[in-house]
Parts: sequence; structure tokens; C-alpha cells
Amino acid sequence: MKARSTLNCGGHSDTVKCSTLAMVFGETMATIKTATLTFRIDPGLKEALRIAADQEHRSIANMIEVLIRNYCEERGIAIPLSGETNNNHGVRS
Repeated sequence: MKARSTLNCGGHSDTVKCSTLAMVFGETMATIKTATLTFRIDPGLKEALRIAADQEHRSIANMIEVLIRNYCEERGIAIPLSGETNNNHGVRS
């Protein structure tokens, strides 16, 4: 395994938070901007989520993303590409 070099993108070292190409383990990997989502959840649901994520070998954040994508796919809800979102429908975010 090659040593990981420190990445720098807009002042963010190691954690790349911009829409550029990053060098990770000697390979080029595309990165995309992400949005932060913070919410409160019943502790029992959080524990169930943690167990589900662990069983799937996923992070909690990735497990939530998979669940949302599956929900949208099952119901025919299109997921807009990054940059296509517009939140001025009076919906609280």
C-alpha cells in the first residue's frame, strides 16, 4: 500500500471538499460536493440504524443515503444531480 500524501484543496487538507480530482493512494478519484444534514432521531432508531449499517459494512451516513435512494427508486422519485436542487418551495430544510 502506498503512503497517502496530504491533499490540499481550497485550504482543506486531507479531506477534500471541492469538485476537483484528488490523488488518493496514487489513483485519480473524482470527488463531489456534499451537503450536510442534521436531524434529531429517537435513540432506538439510531441504534437500529447503527446495527443495520454495521451489518452492511457501511457508515451511518452511507446507510442513510442508500435508504433514501432505495425509497426514491421504489416510488419513482427522481433524484436531481448536484447543482440542480432548488429549495424555495416553502419546504423547511
